[in-house]
Amino acid sequence: MIDAQWQHAERILCVRLDYLGDVLMSTPAVRALKESLPGSRITLLTSTGGAAVVRHVPEIDEVIDYAAPWMKSSHGHEARDDFDLIDRLAHRRFDAAVIFTVYSQSPLPAAMLCHLAGIPLRLAHCRENPYRLLTHWVRETEPHEQVRHEVRRQLDLVARIGAQASDERLSFRVSAVDLAWARARLLSLDIDLSRPWIVMHPGATAPSRRYPPEHWQAVARGLARELRCPLVFTGSGDETELVEKIRSDMPGTHSLAGQVDLGKLAALLSLAPLLISNNTGPVHVAAAVGTPIVDLYALTNPQHTPWQVPSRVLYQDVPCRYCYKSICPQGHHRCLSELAPERVIAAAKELL
Repeated sequence: MIDAQWQHAERILCVRLDYLGDVLMSTPAVRALKESLPGSRITLLTSTGGAAVVRHVPEIDEVIDYAAPWMKSSHGHEARDDFDLIDRLAHRRFDAAVIFTVYSQSPLPAAMLCHLAGIPLRLAHCRENPYRLLTHWVRETEPHEQVRHEVRRQLDLVARIGAQASDERLSFRVSAVDLAWARARLLSLDIDLSRPWIVMHPGATAPSRRYPPEHWQAVARGLARELRCPLVFTGSGDETELVEKIRSDMPGTHSLAGQVDLGKLAALLSLAPLLISNNTGPVHVAAAVGTPIVDLYALTNPQHTPWQVPSRVLYQDVPCRYCYKSICPQGHHRCLSELAPERVIAAAKELL
């Protein structure tokens, strides 16, 4: 049963100031709020990168883009931006706020914004006593007492006020327009959707989460030799050069790097028999649309493995695991550099 103080909350602010994959991993908890508070309207406060996913998530009604100064996305931030945001939040007259964080983040800066904006109910995990900054404080137990998947962490948070989801899968709605584009584009590449083909995503925002290009090339050559199936590479415009380096002199491979937006990528993945990727946003998009994944998983964080989808999570165990760093602090990158391409090829063959 929903907490008595929350029963009449209609205007809900969900705060998730991270990136695309983090927003996707929060969608089951957002669904729990939407289902448990009938008639509620959900607004997401997030980064520019996180905001890109909102039009594909039916549980979210509105988005506010904010470069929080305590997050890595705060380039060009000025103090007046914070005061402007407080005014905007106060004007919306939210009934409640739910602050989603990973366990290495503090919710208190966001809680202060919500407090100053006059939002009467405020829920979050917090390590230290937040006193009046949170009206509903869930004591932080990670990582010393437990470590949960990121999705489970957020579901457990909203469960503290009685919110439950009937479906705990990630949320992503692929549009008919994007799906038609993906089918036509694959047809133009002479890819037969009734036969095996593979999407490969060799990029990642953080250098610590990138499988070495020469290993990617060995995987691509091995798959082409053993399976003789088409390989379709994806990536941002900035990753086009990386993709071309990997697939150079390899017939039967195709590049869509820099050619697809988020909606088209999701449509492409929804048709794919398999995705091979570094642990980055497309992994969570693939999980949301039900595509099997070979996840080349840098041991920077234990919480972000593919959620509720057939997968193989591959890495080389190292003593420095779970560093939470964007750049390998040891400089050796062993958790990925020592992952043999043969293991990746074998996992792909298993899932196909």
